[in-house]
Amino acid sequence: MNLKWVVSPFLLFLLFLNNASAQNIGFKQVIITTEPNRPLSVAIWYPTHQVGPLVTAGENPAFIGTQVIKNATIDVKSAPVVLLSHGYRGNWRNLNWLASALAHKGYIVAAPDHPGTTTFDHAPAKAAKWWLRVLDISHVLDYLLSNEQWKNGINRSDISAVGHSLGGWTVMQLAGAVFDRQTFKQQCSLYPGPRTCGLANELGLEEAQENEPASGTLYDSRIKRVVSLDLGMARSFSPSSLNAVHHPVLILAAGIDIGDLPQALESGYLAEQLPLSLRRYKVYEQATHFSFIQLCKQGAVSLLEEEVPGDGVICKDGKGSKRSDLHQQIFNDVLTFLLSPD
Repeated sequence: MNLKWVVSPFLLFLLFLNNASAQNIGFKQVIITTEPNRPLSVAIWYPTHQVGPLVTAGENPAFIGTQVIKNATIDVKSAPVVLLSHGYRGNWRNLNWLASALAHKGYIVAAPDHPGTTTFDHAPAKAAKWWLRVLDISHVLDYLLSNEQWKNGINRSDISAVGHSLGGWTVMQLAGAVFDRQTFKQQCSLYPGPRTCGLANELGLEEAQENEPASGTLYDSRIKRVVSLDLGMARSFSPSSLNAVHHPVLILAAGIDIGDLPQALESGYLAEQLPLSLRRYKVYEQATHFSFIQLCKQGAVSLLEEEVPGDGVICKDGKGSKRSDLHQQIFNDVLTFLLSPD
């Protein structure tokens, strides 16, 4: 751990107070048009002093949602921003719990559904344009910084990105990590895991794609901190690009492997290659890969297994652990990192 990131309890308390003035959570959904055939469906959580009416966002028969006020008044002044990226075939609901908790502390949080790799859109042609996932996050930030509703209430020097699974891979590229096809192929020849290497063709990683961007051009200097939640595909990044990352990175990993996604080969690879002075690395021994997503309802395992055999693992955590307890630990670690001085 870098000592300059250790915050005194009193200072942390003051920072918490500064970011906790709003008691309720506003929620909006917007469509952002970035390029032809790629409209982005974006969820935005934010602080509000409006008191109601409360509705539940992000709930379905298997997963628990959060209490928000839809289209509430926006009560922000110099608010920090957090951008979220969901995992492979996930959606904004997956990190709804974290977004709501951050909004309650004074953050504006925005999360797009990534076309081609989201629950509601599996289009192969979109999925193969792997770099557009990264640009989606930058486009959402462009929207927030230019839209009349948001731009005057944002602290432009305090912008962070958080991603889970393939979302972690996505946000790391915003921080300067560079996908390198040769590195990826070499790593996959050493450990050809189907959960990562097996996605190479679908995600356009096997061969160069039309209009693929030049190396290093996806970096977004406006984003000052990055959080990776049990990412996948880390071994596709060139070591030299990870060595050159100069923004703080928090790496949070699951200690229980759900099968072919060992954190030592993913989060561990990332931690090994990043500058020691800029990264923090923690493994939750009782967490699985899906412990980072939303809380499950009673009976969700059976329901998910009935729909897709094997999907019940999504609602399983370490024996004797509670996802709600893990979420509290994760939130505390993320918030402490976001509030830490550079």
